[in-house]
Amino acid sequence: MKQVIIGITSSIAEETLLSTTLANIWSVNDAEVLPVVLPNIADKAEHYADMVDGVLLTGGGDIDPALFGEDPHPLLGEITPERDQFEVALTKALLARNKPLLAICRGVQILAIAGGGDMYQDLPSQFAKPLIQHRQHAPRSYKSHQITIGQGTRLEMLAKGNTAYVNSYHHQAVRKVPAGFQASAWTNDGVIEAIENSASYPFQVGVQWHPETLVDDEFSTRLFHAFIASCK
Repeated sequence: MKQVIIGITSSIAEETLLSTTLANIWSVNDAEVLPVVLPNIADKAEHYADMVDGVLLTGGGDIDPALFGEDPHPLLGEITPERDQFEVALTKALLARNKPLLAICRGVQILAIAGGGDMYQDLPSQFAKPLIQHRQHAPRSYKSHQITIGQGTRLEMLAKGNTAYVNSYHHQAVRKVPAGFQASAWTNDGVIEAIENSASYPFQVGVQWHPETLVDDEFSTRLFHAFIASCK
């Protein structure tokens, strides 16, 4: 049986440790999939893009605003430039090759930046309207707020409706949607919760929540199954 290779991006901890959660790995693992955790080596990004059949852009810390031409906001958190540079280069290479990707939380912001969009460095201080709670004080498996899903979108098909409940762990968010993509979900305060490729192919979707920790959620399961099927 031919193994489909799905790359999984990784965090850098204390400048010496490479890591990703087991939830990220198990979310894309099946009999035909070989999950591969990718090291953050920017000058190898093109080679990794050639090697994989798709990539899971995982969550993590804050992103360097220099990538979209801004100075750091006072409330910007800790950044890891090595990871930022690798993931943006990798995402650009995947987009150029029309390969599938699923971008989670931090990943959706990387996807936006790589495509020519940008993000809020600190949502609570930069968003123009009053906000709901976007960094929940609840277990990661708890769905804390509602999203509205755009009609005719891939997410609408996967959610089987125009609303869903999701979890939330972020203070940054997509601001400008990149060309070739559309916003496909929002919270009730107007924050973008998902973007997706405007074309029907390939599967290129970014979500602000963490579906990998919603293990008993049918919407999350269908989201990962659709991504894996596109990689195959």
